[in-house]
Amino acid sequence: MKSLFNKKDVTSDLAKNGAGLTRSLTAKDLIVMGVGVIVGAGIFITPGLIAAKYAGPGVILTYLLAALVCIGAAFCYSEFASTIPLAGSAYTYAYSTFGEIVAWIIGWSLVSEYLFAASTVSVSWSAYFRNLLTGFSIHLPAALQSSAGTAGNPKGVFDIVAFVIIFLVTVLTLQGLKQSVRLNAIMVFIKIFVILLFVVVALFFFKPANFNPLLPYGWSGVGKGASIAFFAFLGFDTVSTASEEVKNPRRNMPIGIIASLLIVSILYGLVSFALVGAVNYKKLNVADPVAFALRVLHQDWAAGIISLGAVLGMTTVLIVIVFGGTRLIYSISRDGLLPKNLNKLNKSSIPVGSTIIFGLVAGVVGAVLPVDKITELVNVGTLLAFSSTSLGVMFLRHSKNTRDLKPAFRVPLYPIFPIISFIACVYLLSQLQVFTWKMFGLWTLLGLIIYFTYGRRHSIVDNK
Repeated sequence: MKSLFNKKDVTSDLAKNGAGLTRSLTAKDLIVMGVGVIVGAGIFITPGLIAAKYAGPGVILTYLLAALVCIGAAFCYSEFASTIPLAGSAYTYAYSTFGEIVAWIIGWSLVSEYLFAASTVSVSWSAYFRNLLTGFSIHLPAALQSSAGTAGNPKGVFDIVAFVIIFLVTVLTLQGLKQSVRLNAIMVFIKIFVILLFVVVALFFFKPANFNPLLPYGWSGVGKGASIAFFAFLGFDTVSTASEEVKNPRRNMPIGIIASLLIVSILYGLVSFALVGAVNYKKLNVADPVAFALRVLHQDWAAGIISLGAVLGMTTVLIVIVFGGTRLIYSISRDGLLPKNLNKLNKSSIPVGSTIIFGLVAGVVGAVLPVDKITELVNVGTLLAFSSTSLGVMFLRHSKNTRDLKPAFRVPLYPIFPIISFIACVYLLSQLQVFTWKMFGLWTLLGLIIYFTYGRRHSIVDNK
């Protein structure tokens, strides 16, 4: 039983300087990566939903509250990333502070986060793309559309567009990190331009009367809205999976994580303010509130640009999710807990096995399974990673395994921030549906079977 809690010797791994992966990313690359994965479909959907059902014109307060919760976790991730700049994110952090079995559970949960997040986004990408095709009078057969179905459309069998976009992103990832980052950067800047375009257009129709009353559902509505807004910020943790491919990671990792979160917070605030200022909040309970607002304002030309921006936005999300998921699997495999073929690198230092397997599974899941049944598994994996990292900072500073390591960044107001972040994550975990926990229980059971039949016997840590 004691061997289940063996800890990873990160000092030895750090001495190897991340041998294998190529260090090519700068702080700017990390910021673009963070903004690319956080700003996806959420910025085009959640502000309207939160305003209409929970917070009214006070929707900007929900994003402020959610950002404060996330910044606590971001500080904790930054201290870990500057102390242990190794691939694997929360999995590696848990391995160095809590031990192998906890690390495996966290890592396996993160696999579900990345895997199902990619599948979910691919289906949303497919829906937006098919809407664009409809504008050109192009319609795909019903059998090749989403298995969830849409209003007026029957359920499909295989969502071909969702599968193809995952396939293309996987091929792009196999071309090399710099190529993926360069394309991601271009699309991120286009996406930010589209968002700012909406803000400028909406502000021309700004009506102060739309802010009266400011909080029609009271302060309780702000709290409920924040629980939804929180999930719109998810993704900044993906930046930490790139630790072994970053130049000067002790300096650049904290900059990338915190700066990307701050930029996204400003963007969400601007969109929310402009949206409810231009259109009464009661009208915004629609699937595409940003494009809807522009149509209400008779700015159809801008609505079409926004739809294109949403497609580009989700493409950048997919690029970073696939990158993060493959690096996580690579890290777990390198520790012996998954088959070694998953951590083999090609001449360009790309983990080909983990990239192909991840892309194939994510593509098939997105094409075949009803996404509404698996989406919340993303939330479970993320919140478990956030909570373990927040709590782990206190072990990081005092564990014999890590206390001699010198972080370039320390969490401010320690230990208040880690404790608040941990409690906030646990609270949000308690709000998830029973069905979600049942699904997560089955996923965890599958993971434990893999661990005890393969991982424990092949663990590098256990066999040293």
